[in-house]
Amino acid sequence: MSTFIQLHLLTSYPPSNLNRDDLGRPKTAVMGGKNRLRISSQSLKRAWRTSDIFEEALAGHVGIRTKEMGIEIVKALLEKGVTDGNARKWAKQIAEVFGKLKAENKQNPMEELEIEQLAHFSPEERQDIFKLVDKLAEKKAAPVDKDLQLLKKNHKAVDIAMFGRMLASSPAYNTEAAVQVAHGITVHEVAVEDDYFTAVDDLNKGEEDLGAAHIGETEFAAGLFYVYLCVNRDLLLQNLSEDTALTDKALAALVESAAEIAPNGKQNSFGSRARASYILAEKGSEQPRSLSVAFLKPIKSEDVLAKAIEELEKRRDLFDTVYGKCADDRRVMNAETGEGTLSDIINFAKE
Repeated sequence: MSTFIQLHLLTSYPPSNLNRDDLGRPKTAVMGGKNRLRISSQSLKRAWRTSDIFEEALAGHVGIRTKEMGIEIVKALLEKGVTDGNARKWAKQIAEVFGKLKAENKQNPMEELEIEQLAHFSPEERQDIFKLVDKLAEKKAAPVDKDLQLLKKNHKAVDIAMFGRMLASSPAYNTEAAVQVAHGITVHEVAVEDDYFTAVDDLNKGEEDLGAAHIGETEFAAGLFYVYLCVNRDLLLQNLSEDTALTDKALAALVESAAEIAPNGKQNSFGSRARASYILAEKGSEQPRSLSVAFLKPIKSEDVLAKAIEELEKRRDLFDTVYGKCADDRRVMNAETGEGTLSDIINFAKE
């Protein structure tokens, strides 16, 4: 039976536009009949996996997601003296191992070296690709079928192990995600506001034109977000080739990132850095469940955070009452009361 680690976080962001829709507005969702601010799970996961925390704690075990590996391969081959024609041909053969290539484009010949869909490359796969580049350049010969066995089922890319990988052309090498991340949603109703702004030309002394050099408008909103994560610890261990030490490092980096790392959308304009004010961590083999229903009715209070914590813990206890205990063990970090620490939560996740 699988062991699940569940994290429930409450994080308050000041005016911001962390995750934009196609019109440049903060993403929203209707929940409980009321408009809420939303941060997509994709935005959260990318912020975490590209953070300094992941880079420092998991050096050598973080993959790269790109369409442009074929372009990188061509550049490497050309630098090693391979002719342009051979470099392009061999790069296509290597890149298409990871996905279907784009159609020929005479106006932009480099584009046909790109994969149609983003592919996630593990460090081991990337290393083998460039070992093959060295071999081809040295032998001045095209790759054979044996050379192109580059995909790996057993690798130690933590981000792939956590968030999964889907290769449409090679489903045997897909990885089932061990970490599920819900969209962050505000616990209260929100209204997206407009910020009208102007920019002044520093060299304009106002002698002829007193107008602004630029006029713009951007949308923003503020809110207290509930974020939920569920980790299948056994699947994560399996995805990381049964490496217990690396699994512990991965869990520590994930918890720390979730607590401390904000999406980087419009950060220069709003400086909306924030850390979780409250974390409830749960562990056990029971069927996981989100506690988002605690906020189905939007919070209305002068102290939104305190009320949100109260409602979340109330819902947790009520679920235990009607279903039986929903977790074997729990830990809490509450920055409002000084209860617990992030280190406690990290150690609990690793135990």
